[in-house]
Amino acid sequence: MEVRIRLQKVGKSANKHYNYRVVAIGRNVARQGRHLEILGHYDPSKRPAVVSINREKLDRWVKRGAQMSDTVRSLLKVK
Repeated sequence: MEVRIRLQKVGKSANKHYNYRVVAIGRNVARQGRHLEILGHYDPSKRPAVVSINREKLDRWVKRGAQMSDTVRSLLKVK
């Protein structure tokens, strides 16, 4: 199974400010589908935005061949 590391939308507020999880998930699974592992979270509604990613878990998945989405890759550069 091909694995991607991408954002998964969670929560919802009246102002449509969402929080996101950084997850390892199968490539063909829907965005809200079942994830394999939670790697961290991202909260863009805070100023400055909060990015918390467990690098050990992330590195373990990348070594197994998981591909990061462009958004997750850019979040890592900001962190």
